[in-house]
Amino acid sequence: MTNLWSGRFEKGLDEIVEEFNASIFFDKRLYDCDIEGSIAHVTMLCEQGIVTEEEKEKIVRELKNIKSEIERGEIEFDVRDEDIHMAVESILIKRLGDTGKKLHTARSRNDQVAVDTRLYVKNEIEKVIENLKFLEQNLLKKADKYYDKIMVGFTHMQHAQPVTVGFHLMAYFQMFKRDMERFIDSYERTDYNPLGSCALAGTTIPIDRHRTAELLGFKNVTENAMDSVSDRDYILEFMSVASICMMHISRLAEEFVYWNSQEFCYISIDDSFCTGSSIMPQKKNPDMAELLRGKSGRVYGNLFQLLTVMKGTPLAYNKDFQEDKEGLFDTADTLRKSLLILARMMEKTEFNMENIQRHSKRGFLNATDVAEHFVKNNIPFREAHEITGRMVKYCEDHNKDFSDLTEDELISMDKRLSLKLLPGLSMEGCVGGRVSFGGTAPSEVKRQISVGKKWLESVAAI
Repeated sequence: MTNLWSGRFEKGLDEIVEEFNASIFFDKRLYDCDIEGSIAHVTMLCEQGIVTEEEKEKIVRELKNIKSEIERGEIEFDVRDEDIHMAVESILIKRLGDTGKKLHTARSRNDQVAVDTRLYVKNEIEKVIENLKFLEQNLLKKADKYYDKIMVGFTHMQHAQPVTVGFHLMAYFQMFKRDMERFIDSYERTDYNPLGSCALAGTTIPIDRHRTAELLGFKNVTENAMDSVSDRDYILEFMSVASICMMHISRLAEEFVYWNSQEFCYISIDDSFCTGSSIMPQKKNPDMAELLRGKSGRVYGNLFQLLTVMKGTPLAYNKDFQEDKEGLFDTADTLRKSLLILARMMEKTEFNMENIQRHSKRGFLNATDVAEHFVKNNIPFREAHEITGRMVKYCEDHNKDFSDLTEDELISMDKRLSLKLLPGLSMEGCVGGRVSFGGTAPSEVKRQISVGKKWLESVAAI
């Protein structure tokens, strides 16, 4: 088999070089994007009078045949095909002869791979956003169910203040909302057509890049041909946003792991998302949550790998850029699956409120409310904070709770104190009083859920 670029060469590639150089075994998944780009390209060439209507129809028909054959598994790729672009064109030329040779007029593999990967990233962003919507819907449903159910709020993994389960889940809703916004924003910068930039400098052939953009569903064309073929920012941005999203997935997965432990026993994860032990018959391991937590590492690695590839590459195209695809494909696959699994796991997980309520009785969760009540009674906050701290220490030393303190004990800590000055100390009172905008009061959580639902409904499909 003779390479389509071999006119300049007297020798073929060394066998090991041919294998090392080839990308066909991983970039073949771009076949649909590649054929879509070729159909748009030859359609534009025909409209510009560069190929005839008959030639265009033959090429388009055969490209569609090749696509169908690939999807049916009837075409076997070989290392000598080099990449998906050359493979498809070689098959086309073998079937159509000189007519097939006209397809590559006014384009290079440099802009061809750029348009393929842009189309791929656009498609993947659309799929990711759909999975994010599904996750957000399940978070809203679960937050609505537990909007007023009290749990422990932590800082430094220490008991901090009482919050509601719904409030806690709505914090994650906000994280994934920002992820969705970032993907939508990155889609805007990806939505430019590089096809027609050729190798790096454009072409003397009278093409219409705006028409190709229209045919491929791009909102516009890239501005500079040299940048068009050497730019991988849109891939890096996709990987970057994916990494942030995977970090959010990992944080929630981590909470599932320790909430599921016997020490917490906050949740019951459905059996379909857990596995057992090969030796300990009693075990129910939160393996899916642990895998979600671990998958973030490979997505981070893909981002840093491509950043490293790109950092020393001069303009314009370099073979290094071939290393952009495996990490991109892996990131897209990992993120989509992770979002779907997390959404389904959330849907089938219930909170064990009796166990959660037992935990809420420890750790002086109402201490901040006591200090704030003192502030409302004209004690400066720093003094109120110090007094409440002394009360906590005294109670710990004497195995008491705030409600067990006597008038004399309070006065011994500060003369301004009295039983009448202590606020209502119930967890319900503490939570219900936090009505500040964005707070954990059930009424405020309900508002957050309502706003979240309206926002999610307003997010139109890209």
